[in-house]
Amino acid sequence: MNAAAVIRDATHADLGAIAAIFGHYVTQTVATFEEIPPTADDWEHRLAELTGRGLPFLVAEVPGDDGLNVAGYAYAGPWRPRPAYRHTVEDSIYLAPGRTGAGLGAALLGTLLTRCATAGVRQVVAVIADTGSDASIALHRRFGFTPAGRLAGVGHKHGRWIDTHLMQRDLTTGPAAHGEP
Repeated sequence: MNAAAVIRDATHADLGAIAAIFGHYVTQTVATFEEIPPTADDWEHRLAELTGRGLPFLVAEVPGDDGLNVAGYAYAGPWRPRPAYRHTVEDSIYLAPGRTGAGLGAALLGTLLTRCATAGVRQVVAVIADTGSDASIALHRRFGFTPAGRLAGVGHKHGRWIDTHLMQRDLTTGPAAHGEP
């Protein structure tokens, strides 16, 4: 990771950058099944909901020409709405275009897992769209996620059907209990 990068809690001031990063993935890729980019106001509601539940919402901040800039973000959200799922979350990690390959995703995921364990989360699920790149799968595998299934043709975006890979990590045993890879 870039030695100058800082992983910290997201704040209201970060939401414009988060909306811009995610907007790129919504409009240009199949990495998310969203089709309309959420606004900064939408992200304000998501930030309040997740932090209100005690779940982590993080940003990776790196030095830029005009000071520190948000280069990526990660958060844990409820896996499903039913109460029995309350100890299971789904992770989301997105990096600004041009910021991949520098270790920011690993820094975000490692911190996210540590914070999830501290919050009492037992299971973390990753739902990874089959974009044609294995980078997200490889990242999750490095952090102890194991394959939990594949859903064929469950999304349709940009004129094609997309599969998703499901991966899972138990935070209650071994190194996973401490958010370590």
